[in-house]
Amino acid sequence: MYVYQEFDEAFVRERVRQFRGQVEKRVDGALSEDEFRPLRLMNGLYLQLHAYMLRIAIPYGSLDSAKMRQLAFLADKWDKGYGHFTTRQNIQFNWPQLTDVPDMLEALADVGMHSIQTSGNCVRNVTADHFAGAAADELEDPRATAELIRQWSTDHPEFQFLPRKFKIAITGSPNDRAVTRAHDIGIRMIENDAGETGFEIIVGGGLGRSPFEGKVLRDFLPKDHLLPYLEAVLQVYNLAGRRDNKFKARIKILLHEGGLEDFRERTEKAFEEIRARFERPAGEMIDAIAKWFEPPVFNNVQTHAFDKALDANPAFRSFVETNTDEHRNPAYAIVTVSLKPIGGTPGDATAQQMRVMADIAEEFGHDEIRVSHEQNLILPHIRKADLPVVYERLREAGLATANAGLISDIIACPGMDYCTLATARSIPIAQQIATRFDELKLEHEIGPLKIKISGCINACGHHHVGHIGILGLDKAGAESYQITLGGDATETFALGERTGPGFGADEIIPAIETIVSTYLDLRDSEEETFLEAFRRVGMTPFKEKLYPEGKSGEARNAA
Repeated sequence: MYVYQEFDEAFVRERVRQFRGQVEKRVDGALSEDEFRPLRLMNGLYLQLHAYMLRIAIPYGSLDSAKMRQLAFLADKWDKGYGHFTTRQNIQFNWPQLTDVPDMLEALADVGMHSIQTSGNCVRNVTADHFAGAAADELEDPRATAELIRQWSTDHPEFQFLPRKFKIAITGSPNDRAVTRAHDIGIRMIENDAGETGFEIIVGGGLGRSPFEGKVLRDFLPKDHLLPYLEAVLQVYNLAGRRDNKFKARIKILLHEGGLEDFRERTEKAFEEIRARFERPAGEMIDAIAKWFEPPVFNNVQTHAFDKALDANPAFRSFVETNTDEHRNPAYAIVTVSLKPIGGTPGDATAQQMRVMADIAEEFGHDEIRVSHEQNLILPHIRKADLPVVYERLREAGLATANAGLISDIIACPGMDYCTLATARSIPIAQQIATRFDELKLEHEIGPLKIKISGCINACGHHHVGHIGILGLDKAGAESYQITLGGDATETFALGERTGPGFGADEIIPAIETIVSTYLDLRDSEEETFLEAFRRVGMTPFKEKLYPEGKSGEARNAA
């Protein structure tokens, strides 16, 4: 894991000092709320429905035990004993007092953390594959590249006031676990025909009110050219992006309105002018940073404990089958720790659970923890021989729910319970779906099925790329939920198709049941997943079941 250098430390401490003074001026009335707003947003502080919310950056989702314990400390001392992990691989505290925030930021700085650029029209927290450095399918660990981008983009003088917020994601694997095609810039590490590692550059992806799949801008960009090329993309966007309408200010709209070829031509021209200013090749800098991401020294000694536990404990066997993935070292496994207990709030973890994760990572996991964009935690390096003990520790802490990738492993934004932008609730719908399918005991029979829920059109719950997506809206003062089917966040990216008119809050759970039962009836084998079945048969059979005669189209809207 990257360790702050002297410059990082000084920079973060200075920002804390500045913000402490700004908070003091807000409290004593020297700054109005309108004057204070851009200052607090530069430091990740939002004003939500009930209280301030502090969003803390977790660059490329990487934590160690010291950082996790400090987050637990913040949760206990200055919040309500829990934190919320987000789809941006960040953590949010929903209940801090304004006067305590500078102390929270100071405590974060003690462990090399901050909240800079987790808000505002700038380059936000750089996200990456949460299996980075461990995945068996990985070409190269993308975290060194992500760290270079973090350093380059932090407080970049040209890109602090972009037309709109800007998000970058990177993956080092052909299997895309970073949702690169839904980002302003998506970066895929690839090899060319000569065996050289470089990048495929994707631009113009995004969800929200106008969802777009990102387009390939460069098929292969040599490593050395990464920073000047990214700077060229951002420069073109900064100059040409719209500022007259915030709903049309994202780079995806610029590409949509002007076309990919026009944007490519402008970018290549800017790149030729900019590249001469970069004296040090990006590849050289990535190699220098990579020393902080060297793989741990693995202990490949095995015992019979793993096999014995598989045979003796069905619950453990279910956990292994569902919540572990193949590691590049056959003696190890990647463990997904679900933050989606049945009936719980997706993404929430208590301070005590954070401490348990820190203890496990330190004792069994080479001191590494990751946050996934799916609002779960990852232990990337767990020796299989240690899995039975790790499982018991997780179970005792309420962290051993065996549902990774299943119907109750739901992404959900905070919705109207917290967010000032939301038009409907997300959390209760997620809880009801998980509880209902737990009652039906169908989850494992259904198999892989990703449900994603957003409480408004801003799509913080990624509903557009859910196998089943749910969008909550206000309709004449009542909550209404639109459903999309067939979305996919991976390398076979797809935006979901809307089924038709929305459903009321009392109708949405039966509607999801209808969709699932339709899938179970039409799948051609137990191995055919929901997404595979949907791609085979299309929308029609689902629509026919959801909207029987007299309850579709205008008839339903009239009702």
